[in-house]
Amino acid sequence: MKKSSSQQIKLGLFVVVGAILLIAALYFIGSRQHLFTKNIQLYAEFENVNGLQLGNNVRYSGINVGTVSKIEMTDSAKIIVQMMIEEETGKYIRKDAIATIASDGLVGSMVVNILPGKLSLPIVISGDTITSYSRIGADDMLSTLSVTNENAALLTSDLLKITNKILEGQGVLGLLITDSTLTRDIQQTIVNLRESTKGTKNTIYQLNKLISQVNLKNTPAGILLTDTISGNQLSAVLANLEKSSEDINQVTANIEELVENFKEGEGAINYLTEDKSLVKEIDTTMSNIKEASYKLNENLEAMRHNFLFRGYFRKLERKERRAEKRQETIDP
Repeated sequence: MKKSSSQQIKLGLFVVVGAILLIAALYFIGSRQHLFTKNIQLYAEFENVNGLQLGNNVRYSGINVGTVSKIEMTDSAKIIVQMMIEEETGKYIRKDAIATIASDGLVGSMVVNILPGKLSLPIVISGDTITSYSRIGADDMLSTLSVTNENAALLTSDLLKITNKILEGQGVLGLLITDSTLTRDIQQTIVNLRESTKGTKNTIYQLNKLISQVNLKNTPAGILLTDTISGNQLSAVLANLEKSSEDINQVTANIEELVENFKEGEGAINYLTEDKSLVKEIDTTMSNIKEASYKLNENLEAMRHNFLFRGYFRKLERKERRAEKRQETIDP
């Protein structure tokens, strides 16, 4: 009888302890999953969740405020993440908040971080979808590092080839390193450049000294530099010279055009200079005119001695003599 009662006591203690442990586990799990608090549902759309799982924590400014309750893929290859957020914390989340997925530490599970928005915007309500931002995942970083390593290997190989060529004396750098004569020539060139620089500085100093000695009031250079009227006159003279040069160029062009017209057979001058038959005709015409003039003089002389015109010519001679005497009396 005693044995059966002790067994019953042990069984009762086992049941009580098991129930307590079960209730504690349920409470712990429920508190972790926010089953015993009033929650709101928020959604975020991602292209890649980077291993996010159901039950992972949701953090707002680094504080756990909820859990991931659902993950589903849409027809457009987008991933919708449903989050259960405590209602007490939801009143601090604004509509322009941004959801990102990150890892909890270096090797921890994935969590959803909600970044705060502007205080001037309204708070979210249950069923809202907030903006998301997808960060670069570890796989993307590893692939990028792989490409970077390959490029670094190729670059190292090329640098090794270039270094070997330089050590062998190939190329300009190789000559500079191995050829002592070329090195001395370059050094001498640098020395010459330094001397030239010194000479240039000295020349500039002398020019400054000469300019400082110019009397800006009395010398022509000073007047040209300081007197605006003289400067304007000089500008006018230069403008007139330029205008005259343009006019001379125009006259030269006209003369060239006239000469071209002469050469092309246009105008009387070209006929006089180029047409030989015309010149011969002109010579013949002049000879005929001379011969006709000579014959006309002979005819006039014959008319003087003809009795019909003799009186007329004598009358003319008497008039000429009277005019000469009259002129002599006027001019003694």
